[in-house]
Amino acid sequence: MKTTGLFITLEGPDGAGKTSVLEILARRFEESGTDFLRTREPGGIRISEKIREIILDNDHTEMEARTEALLYAAARRQHLVEKIIPALEAGKVVLCDRFIDSSIAYQGAARGIGTEEVRSINRFAIGNTMPDLTILLDVPAEVGILRISEGRGHEVNRLDAEGLDFHKKVRDEYLKIAESEPERVILIDATGSLTDIAEVAWDSIKSRMK
Repeated sequence: MKTTGLFITLEGPDGAGKTSVLEILARRFEESGTDFLRTREPGGIRISEKIREIILDNDHTEMEARTEALLYAAARRQHLVEKIIPALEAGKVVLCDRFIDSSIAYQGAARGIGTEEVRSINRFAIGNTMPDLTILLDVPAEVGILRISEGRGHEVNRLDAEGLDFHKKVRDEYLKIAESEPERVILIDATGSLTDIAEVAWDSIKSRMK
């Protein structure tokens, strides 16, 4: 399977199963012989991984919402110019765990900064580089929180530990994004079996491959 550069992101509330789906999609790309790059946000490169540690550290409870949003945007900018754009220019498929939609949902909506304010910060950070396709895994906030507590309670980070109302706001904003950008965002019910979810995601990706 050959392609020109294609930028694919996976999004969803905490507990939606992005990591598990990403593992399956990465195997599919390997099996198909596609030249691809798997990465994540915040992180993906040395500087952005250090910013990630600061953002998600449970000891940093005093971090102000705009500070958090700016740190995410800074990590995103460095990741973009150092890793994502070069990969796309080389004709690779880029498979990224989270991107700008996460900031809009988490900081813009759930933190209450304002979605347009967060979009503005991130327009400065990313310029015109937007995902060609976004796979949005959707689960009710109650389900996501339960999965977090059962699956990785010993690794819960600063954002995971937020209350139910926070996670409901995240989900609601994700649904608004999906409704407003149906050509880019593919909404998938992530309450079913992992196999079925990954299959729908893979079919959506194949339809965009050239």
